[in-house]
Amino acid sequence: MTNTESFNKDNRRPCPHSEFCGGCLYDSGNYGDVLKQKEGEVRGCFNSRDIDISEIFQGIVGADSTHLFAYRNKMEYTFGDLVKGGELQLGMHKKGNFMSIITVDECQLVPDDFNKILKCTLDFCTSRSYTHYNKKSHEGLLRNLIVRRGVRTGEILVDIVTSSECDAVRGDGSLGFDAEAWKDSVLSLPLDAEIVGIMHTINDGLADTVSCDEQRILFGRDYYYEEICGLRFKVNVFSFFQTNVEAIERLYTEAVSLIQNIDGKVVYDLFCGTGTISQIVSEKAARVIGVEIVADSVEAAETNAALNGIANCEFIQGDVYKVLSEAAEGSLPAPDVIIVDPPRMGLQTKTVNKVATYGVPEILYISCNSKTLAADIDDFRLAGYEPKYIKAYDNFPWTKHVETVVLMSRVEGK
Repeated sequence: MTNTESFNKDNRRPCPHSEFCGGCLYDSGNYGDVLKQKEGEVRGCFNSRDIDISEIFQGIVGADSTHLFAYRNKMEYTFGDLVKGGELQLGMHKKGNFMSIITVDECQLVPDDFNKILKCTLDFCTSRSYTHYNKKSHEGLLRNLIVRRGVRTGEILVDIVTSSECDAVRGDGSLGFDAEAWKDSVLSLPLDAEIVGIMHTINDGLADTVSCDEQRILFGRDYYYEEICGLRFKVNVFSFFQTNVEAIERLYTEAVSLIQNIDGKVVYDLFCGTGTISQIVSEKAARVIGVEIVADSVEAAETNAALNGIANCEFIQGDVYKVLSEAAEGSLPAPDVIIVDPPRMGLQTKTVNKVATYGVPEILYISCNSKTLAADIDDFRLAGYEPKYIKAYDNFPWTKHVETVVLMSRVEGK
């Protein structure tokens, strides 16, 4: 195990939200113990599948002392109340109660700028007696607040999400939501970073998720820039992007270095998201083909590749299994190396088998869910591959999440 220094909770002020907020699962105890628990969970997932990793597991890499807190570059807060009919809250769902919201204006996983923006917005809305959107009646105004930050660029985006009640005129003649006044209050805040864009999104969807029926730019632009591994990325308010930039840069750098001799090779980057890994490996690879089902992410990948002057990356929008099935008919060149970075649900057996049919010497698997990772590795073993290297990364300190990198090699004759 590496980097398991005992950073105990005395290194930070006590969290006032820990009783109700479900964000931090390891608020008590020291950081070394947290890493041991997470490493044990990774080992346990493989043990449950009778996969012996004792000789190949490299342990878990923890965050260094300067990145244990304030590491999140995005937060999606929800408006609501803690008790029915209670005071307006803005923050996270209460632990064990999806209908209740607790204000988290002193959270230590985010930069203090985020807490200032949250408190300013809550005070503004409370002073005007705005109502929150009710998930059952589908009535009410306020839904979400999104704050995003470019860690390397110091740029911040802020987006408030309301229902279309924002355009109604209230009984006292005032606007349903005074977007201009809210914007001015946010811009007046003394922040460490620079706000480059403020948006107002209208969402009348019935689902309890952030979606966009209409977006209004109140100030600046609807995107910020971030930098990873010497590359520049344009990120809009709804784009998928890694939450901990410092940690993911380390993970990607170490993961890609595991691939033997990538020079001049054709690389498939499956579940490529906004194409971060694709662009990193493109420097040495002859051609990189990224596959991603989310259209917005593919558009962002293409934009960012152009932004970085990268011409040997091609991005395909579609379900990975279907794209690979069509590619088998000759529409794409066969890969020499395959990288997979699936969502939490993993690959599924049919996709594992489809990937394995290419017979590439190495497959690099980056996972955000140890349970589905172990299930997929079990399937890959049946399909002729064995894990040769496994390493876990605690990219999200104090939460339940663990990232894991696995390098698999094809077993000849299997």
